[in-house]
Amino acid sequence: MPAAAQLSSRIGSVVTTPHVRAELMAHAPDGVSPGAPVWVGLQITHQPEWHTYWRNAGDSGLPTDLTWSLPPGVSNGDIAWPVPRKIPIGNLANYGYEGTVLLPVPLTIAPDFKAPTSLTGAAELDVRLKASWLVCRKECIPEEGEFQLKLPLQGSTALHKAEFDAALGAQPAALSKPGEIAIAGDKLQIRLDGLPASVRGKTLEFFPETPEVVHTAAVLGKDWTQSWQGDTWTANVPLADQRSASPLVMPVVVALAAADRQAGQPIAWRAEAPVSGNWPTVAPKAQVSPALKAALEANTAASPPARTTGTFVAALLGALIGGLLLNLMPCVFPVLAIKVLSFTRHAEDRRGHRLAAMAYAGGVILSCLALGGAMLALRAAGAQLGWGFQLQSPAVVAVLAGLFTLIGLNLAGVFEFGNVAPASLCGAQARHPVANDFLSGVLAVVIASPCTAPFMGASLGFAIGLPAAQALLMFAMLGLGLALPYIAAGFVPAVARLLPKPGAWMNTLRRLLAFPMFATVAWLVWVLGQQSGIDGAGALLGLLVCLAAIVWALTLRGRTRMVVTGLVLATTAALAGAIGGNVVRPVEPVAAASSERWQPWSAARASELAAAGQPVFVDFTAAWCVTCQYNKRSTLADAAVLADFDAKNVAMLRADWTRRDPAITAALMALGRSGVPVYVLQAPGKAPVVLTEILSKDEVRAALAAL
Repeated sequence: MPAAAQLSSRIGSVVTTPHVRAELMAHAPDGVSPGAPVWVGLQITHQPEWHTYWRNAGDSGLPTDLTWSLPPGVSNGDIAWPVPRKIPIGNLANYGYEGTVLLPVPLTIAPDFKAPTSLTGAAELDVRLKASWLVCRKECIPEEGEFQLKLPLQGSTALHKAEFDAALGAQPAALSKPGEIAIAGDKLQIRLDGLPASVRGKTLEFFPETPEVVHTAAVLGKDWTQSWQGDTWTANVPLADQRSASPLVMPVVVALAAADRQAGQPIAWRAEAPVSGNWPTVAPKAQVSPALKAALEANTAASPPARTTGTFVAALLGALIGGLLLNLMPCVFPVLAIKVLSFTRHAEDRRGHRLAAMAYAGGVILSCLALGGAMLALRAAGAQLGWGFQLQSPAVVAVLAGLFTLIGLNLAGVFEFGNVAPASLCGAQARHPVANDFLSGVLAVVIASPCTAPFMGASLGFAIGLPAAQALLMFAMLGLGLALPYIAAGFVPAVARLLPKPGAWMNTLRRLLAFPMFATVAWLVWVLGQQSGIDGAGALLGLLVCLAAIVWALTLRGRTRMVVTGLVLATTAALAGAIGGNVVRPVEPVAAASSERWQPWSAARASELAAAGQPVFVDFTAAWCVTCQYNKRSTLADAAVLADFDAKNVAMLRADWTRRDPAITAALMALGRSGVPVYVLQAPGKAPVVLTEILSKDEVRAALAAL
């Protein structure tokens, strides 16, 4: 995987990388006006074991940097740094944050500030931020992001009140007395007065704001000591071996240990203590390692490549071709079968062909726009989603299984729509027959979205970073490509003449086409089993049997229909109440036993292998992705291909996206993709090689030979 984060250029309030989720927040409870409290801040949520840094990073690292772009009449203050924690790393130590931290910054509104009105007519404050941070575990990765928020001038902005209250509550309170620091050889003798009576006698944590002065990794009781002399706190702290600063005044922070902190009470105190005595000779300044310095400079200098008109047109063409090729993917076969049957019914009706083709195309294109718009909107709100995200929901999978069960039963002749549906609905269907074609277009998109065809993955990954209008045009082109064969069949006479004449054979074809529907149901039940476990899959099978019994009962006549239908409905209700919850109750994935060949993917594991100099192959897959399963059982199971992996000592990682996983979504985004399958071969010191969606043995072996 790439060593540095590759972030989307689309500006919003949230930026997500494989290691952190960063969000620009605001708190203006009294609106935006002169004298009113207005705060903005960057909230960073770290992946487990990762951390970013305080204003004094300690022995290594860099503090988070916030650069604001504000309109005239608005100015920002400094970061109100919450108290950090000490993070030991071997024989070093850093000061920073794990978990979730909010870095608040106050804004000052001048009396003459005038905000421009927005398109809605309401005056707004446009806040823009460019932030950079160094996120570390054992390795360090420089990352950055651009953010934007619009705050209404009138009314209250207080959605994140709790977060700002917590961050400001973690601020060190200023002591009324400055304290004293005396230099005694290779130690500092620190004396602080004015601490509250409630903390006297308790052990305090010590954080100097000036970097490269004290021995950060010093252990209390071994390398440094502290004590109370009445209401005065004193400490003897060793100087750093590589000290590079000799301040005349040293700001320091002391804080209660986590176990002694109480909600609503101050937890830390700050003093700016004058330093007396003579500093020892300063050692040569420690430098950032050349590799880290080069990475930071490259990260700062790099700017996202401009998206030219030619690139956009090429992406549109890729989406069109990808949609066209999607018709050949196994996901689409069930709907393809329905359309073949529909077209044969209109074989001699030229006008009916055209109407059906246009209705189907309308359903496909509008559904692609709706699905793409929903994905873009949810991503803008901070959700980590990609193409096919709806099948990451067990409820959606269960509903689709029920729908395909009904379609299969109808094709098999178990029931006719007119016999079980209300008369008004049947009449509407008769008056508007193209509604069936439109709905089959909708169904095609829903069931086709788990697949990613060639050319399609790069185009959709490109669309994620585009403005909304251009991104939606990309999804519309994808839908047009998917519908293109049916448009051709409806409007090109030569294609229409290839269709056979209606006849008795159509009943046989109809019964035959029921089996692809039932095969789709079996696949969906298997997918749900990956999400909700064996109990969920068993519950769904039981409920599908009840669904089949209900539609069969509705085909009966007279009193028998009422009695049998009532009994079946009662049984279904009882069964749903007893086991229905298992269908939508996700279970924790069983930790995949790390076989000798495949290991579970994580960003940390990929980074560890890369740092060790070992090539890495990552299979981004999902249970609901039919193409993924085909590649897994063909190319990735081929003995010759696996022998080549072994010969090159390639570590093989599998990233399972069956359930929603923000880390995998972020990794896909970094590769310019938004769906699966994705196959990546990464050699140390080289750019990652992204292979095609339909994986061939020759392609994999050629990529391995190039290592």
